[in-house]
Amino acid sequence: MTLTADKNICPREEIAAYLDGELSGVALEHFEAHVPECSECAGELRSQRQLLCTLDAAFSGSSRIKLPDNFTRVVATHAAHNLRGLREKSERRRALQLCALLAVTAFALLGAASGGLVLQPARNSFRIFARLLEVLSQAVLEAAEGFAIVGRMIGRAAVAGPYGFGAVIAFVFIGSIFLLPRLIASYHRTQIIE
Repeated sequence: MTLTADKNICPREEIAAYLDGELSGVALEHFEAHVPECSECAGELRSQRQLLCTLDAAFSGSSRIKLPDNFTRVVATHAAHNLRGLREKSERRRALQLCALLAVTAFALLGAASGGLVLQPARNSFRIFARLLEVLSQAVLEAAEGFAIVGRMIGRAAVAGPYGFGAVIAFVFIGSIFLLPRLIASYHRTQIIE
């Protein structure tokens, strides 16, 4: 670690490195020269030293637990031969059922709590879709009604008019001319498939 050359910036991050003995060379000399000049760094160094001393005293004064001589062998033997830790299928199935129940309950609670956030946009989308279908069905019905009225008027004119029968024959002829290409194309498609 290197100490910054600017005297206005305190090397606080280097205090821990100094206490751990990680500073060396020029960085160590700069740090040791800076600490007597800066009361904040000196106070921080003092408080970190006190913390380290307190931790050393707390951990070194604790009494060690005396373990039996064959402790590791006994633990390893029990770990290798003790099968009580393995779960049975019924236990795993019950745990899976419990997890599924908890997931459904959490989902239900979250759904109830966030119903306005989740369900309201879905309702609005359904309403828009229903209105769109309503408008579309209304347009189809009105178009069918218009075609029925036009057909009825043409039928009346054909029957009641002086040239009515000729108009019907002309209408059928023109319709058959429009349908003829479709019939020809359908015939050719069936010939290709066979």
